Amino acid sequence: MPDTLITLTTDFGTGSPYVAAMKGAILSINPMARLVDLCHEVPPQNVRHAAFFLASVVPYFPKETIHVVVVDPGVGSERALLYIEMAGQRLLAPDNGCWTSLELEGEPPRVLRLTESRFWRAKVSATFHGRDILAPIAGHLSLGLLPDFLGPPTNEWVRLEEKATTLLEEGINGEIVHVDRFGNLVSNVPEALLGQPERFRIWIGETEVVYWVRTYADADEGTLVALLSSIGTLEIAVVRGNAAQQLQVGIGALVMVRWNR
Repeated sequence: MPDTLITLTTDFGTGSPYVAAMKGAILSINPMARLVDLCHEVPPQNVRHAAFFLASVVPYFPKETIHVVVVDPGVGSERALLYIEMAGQRLLAPDNGCWTSLELEGEPPRVLRLTESRFWRAKVSATFHGRDILAPIAGHLSLGLLPDFLGPPTNEWVRLEEKATTLLEEGINGEIVHVDRFGNLVSNVPEALLGQPERFRIWIGETEVVYWVRTYADADEGTLVALLSSIGTLEIAVVRGNAAQQLQVGIGALVMVRWNR
């Protein structure tokens, strides 16, 4: 297993020395490890953004990939560090809910608390557990270390409260849960609740979204449209524009789907 894939997701910033230090800590243990930068531009300390990001990308990686996640506003506190195993993926992350959007019904994860310091760096900073604990453990795991040696199993961990849709007699209330760099507004309203476009009308705030399209190219530049996002939920966009800026809305904005009668 010397060339095991290890991914890194942090809020450190692309040019940060902290990212390089984590890579050095991993490669010092396993020089053959394959390191992949997933994202280092998670908004600082934004655990919910990290959760959305991980849920959108982790399932597409090969089984047995090790994902190191360092978005950790509680570093140095009593919060635990965890090893998580589910759906063939392995994660090392703080116990702050950043990974719980990946949980699947009927497939309980295997979760261990990271307590065995023999797999950490000899000197552990109170403010950099990513470098001194998570990265070295990733290196050892990539060499074939059995997770059982990392610490005791646990059935208790922090879960982020999911942003649930509300089903009404007249339709669905949801909200924007992610704004991408293009200003596209991704909601939590799943495709399964929508049905055919002729069945419903859509509002975001007080603005009705008139056009339903399959892809951005199906409408003229500047048109406000609704479509299915790449993760299978309702998305609102402006063709070759920025919906977040044009509508002056962001995460948490109300999205209303109303049935045609």
